[in-house]
Amino acid sequence: MSMAAGGSDKGLTNEPNVTPMIDVLLVLLIIFMMIIPLSRKAVDVQLPDPTPQKTPPNAKPDQIVLEILPGPTFAINKAPVTKEGLFQRLHEVYDKRPEKIMFFKGDPEVTYQDVIFAMDQARGAGVKVIAATPKAPPGK
Repeated sequence: MSMAAGGSDKGLTNEPNVTPMIDVLLVLLIIFMMIIPLSRKAVDVQLPDPTPQKTPPNAKPDQIVLEILPGPTFAINKAPVTKEGLFQRLHEVYDKRPEKIMFFKGDPEVTYQDVIFAMDQARGAGVKVIAATPKAPPGK
């Protein structure tokens, strides 16, 4: 004679109770759904124009290159500029330009202070994008 629990003839069952496990999974799902949007960081990207204008084959490139030479002396597109006149000359060049892009070419002999001075002057003149390129040694 055996006794049945709950009035059934099958006896005791050994099934796991999954309700607490589902509750824990739902809580974790809600936590992750709230954390993921908060952890995204926005990155500002400047994309190129999708419809660039066609330039004629004999067009003169309009890139501005600021060379930082030892001394400290500077040259904008190979035209020499003094340290005192650099800010004024940059304003003259960039006030009428829609694109505020400048390339730096630094001599290996110049000091860090001269490079930072030139960058500060360029930013003050309204230059938005600055690309630095090292000047090639004389033998190359």
